[in-house]
Amino acid sequence: MAHILITRRIPDAGPRVLEAAGHTVTINPEDRPFTRAELLEALPSADAVLCLLTDRIDAEVFDAARNSKGFANYAVGYDNMDVPEATRRGIPLSNTPGVLTDATADMAWALLFAAARRVVESDTVMRSGNWGGWGPLQFIGGDITGKTLGIVGAGRIGTAMALKSKGFSMNVLYTDDYDNAVLDATLGARRVDLETLLSESDFVSVHVPLMESTRHLFSTGLFARMKRTAYLINTSRGPVIDELALVEALKTGEIAGAGLDVYEYEPKMVDGLSSLSNIVITPHVASATVQTRNAMAELAARNILRMLAGERPETPINAGLFDE
Repeated sequence: MAHILITRRIPDAGPRVLEAAGHTVTINPEDRPFTRAELLEALPSADAVLCLLTDRIDAEVFDAARNSKGFANYAVGYDNMDVPEATRRGIPLSNTPGVLTDATADMAWALLFAAARRVVESDTVMRSGNWGGWGPLQFIGGDITGKTLGIVGAGRIGTAMALKSKGFSMNVLYTDDYDNAVLDATLGARRVDLETLLSESDFVSVHVPLMESTRHLFSTGLFARMKRTAYLINTSRGPVIDELALVEALKTGEIAGAGLDVYEYEPKMVDGLSSLSNIVITPHVASATVQTRNAMAELAARNILRMLAGERPETPINAGLFDE
């Protein structure tokens, strides 16, 4: 039987799958990421590794994990993994797409509503005990029903987020490399270029993977193209947005507001972001529901079992390793 290393505690549903198959599981005992030294020390005895987005999986790791049959990332994004190097070495990698689609899309909507309707600001005033009663000019926010929603990246999560707009009779625009037949047929959505989307959208929701082409996709130049009444929502990856530029855009009223669940320098934020009242900030919790986190753990574990058996994972990243 194999020895599986899990680099941070995850829901028990995942380890149970591995243990039921007769394998030995070692889990990081601390509720924090391994330090680099701790990770490298733990790897040599592992036959497979269930890792997290906070782990940098690169050549140094592959050298240390000399017995590993593969790495299963407990996340849909995998910018923490050196995919070309793993592929060159013939090491399978996997992620957890699909099972967190609705939860992440729901969170994008939660941020959208909270930012537009100034929920956090209002809540803070109520908790302070300083609310003096109703007033006609208090906490005036943005309308949502009937407005235009722009989806930057119409993959699984972007599509789910857009489809949930139907109940609010929104116009939907999206940018993507390909037409999205589901959005076109269901919502009458239009695929447009990014500049058109920014200039016409009242809400811009970001759902692109982090790559060199998307790093700082949103910076000073793009904020200037958005409506001054628009809101920016990000549940993808933090470095897609230049946070210093976002701070300036929010300070100067270049855009009306924002909602972020991910950050450029996690777990830190750039100076000035947390002091702004026109932004809602949550600590990377888009997939944080009981059902979703359990499903992620089980999928990652099943991917590990397939890797150990020399089989194609359910959700491979470097699927070419298994092509005949």
